[in-house]
Amino acid sequence: MNKIAVLFALLLSACSSKKEQSYVTASNGNLNHVTVVMNDEEWNGELGETVRNEIASIYEGLPIDEPRFSLRHLHPTSFEGFFRNSRNILWFKKDSLSSFELRQNQFAKPQIVGFFKGEDQEVLSEYVKENAQLIIGLFEENERKEKLRRIKKSMANEGTLEKRFNISMNYPSAYKTLKDTTNFIWIRKPVQKGHLNIVAYTLPLNGVSKNPLDQIKKMRDSIGKIYIPGRLKGGYMITEEAYLPYLYKTKLNEQEAYLTKGMWEVKKDFMAGPFVNYKIKDEKNSRWIIIEGFAFAPTISKRDYMFELNTILTSFKQIDKKVN
Repeated sequence: MNKIAVLFALLLSACSSKKEQSYVTASNGNLNHVTVVMNDEEWNGELGETVRNEIASIYEGLPIDEPRFSLRHLHPTSFEGFFRNSRNILWFKKDSLSSFELRQNQFAKPQIVGFFKGEDQEVLSEYVKENAQLIIGLFEENERKEKLRRIKKSMANEGTLEKRFNISMNYPSAYKTLKDTTNFIWIRKPVQKGHLNIVAYTLPLNGVSKNPLDQIKKMRDSIGKIYIPGRLKGGYMITEEAYLPYLYKTKLNEQEAYLTKGMWEVKKDFMAGPFVNYKIKDEKNSRWIIIEGFAFAPTISKRDYMFELNTILTSFKQIDKKVN
C-alpha cells in the first residue's frame, strides 16, 4: 500500500472510530471535479493561480494537455446547500491563525474537505504547495472508489479473464470480449466516435532489463503486431515513436509492477490515442501478467476515459491458485 493509500485509510478510520455519527447525505458531482471555496480576489490572484497550477496539474499520458481535476470556483457566500455536498472540496478562510486540516464526510459522504486558514494569499498559497501531493492523492483515491462503486451497479460477469488467466477486474457490462485466444484477451466498449479497450496477456518471468521502458515498448509492439491489427493491410498497434512514455515502479494488489503511460499509434494508418499499461510480477506462476487500457476517441477529451480504464485496471486481483 502506498503512502497516499495509508493516509486515506487513516483518515477513514479516524472518522469511523467515533461511536456515533450523525447522518449525512450522499455526496454529488461529476467525477474528477473539485469545488474551490474562496473569494473572487483570491481566485483571480496568487492563491487561485497556485490552486490551478498545483491541484489541477496536467493529467499524464494524454495527447493534448488536460487538467487532472476540473475546478469549480464558489464564493464563500454561495457555499451552501447542494454545493456543500460536493465530493472533493478545497475551502479557504482568512484568519490570523494559519492552519491546514483534512476533514472527511463533513457535509456529505463520501467527501474529502481540505480546509485552509491564513492571514493572506501568500500564506495560503504556501500551504497549498506544501500539501498538494497529499491532497491530489486523497482526491484521486476518493474518485477511484466512487468510480468503482458506480461500476459495480452494472458489472460484467463474463468470467473471461478468470478462465484464461486466473485474474479478475471490475468493469461495466457495456464492455464485451472482442478476442479470446490462448494467451490474449481483448475487451471493448463503444464510446462517442470511438471505443475503450482492455487487453490482457502473460509473458515468461525472465529477468528485468536494465532498460525496462525499452523492454515494455518492444513487448507492446510485438503483441500489437500479432493481435491488434489496424484498418489497413499490414497495419498494427505500436508504441508511438515520437512520445516518450512515463514509467513508474509500483505495486498492484500488493504485487510488484511497472506502470507505463503513453501514446499508441497504428503503423501505416492515422489512428492514435493514449494507453495505460501494468506489467505485474507473478512469481508463484513464473510469469508476468500484462493488463492494459487504451482509448480511441478522435476529437474527444480523453481524461475521463483514461481515468475509467485506469480504475478498472487497478481493481486487478489474482485468483489464488496455481496456473497449470
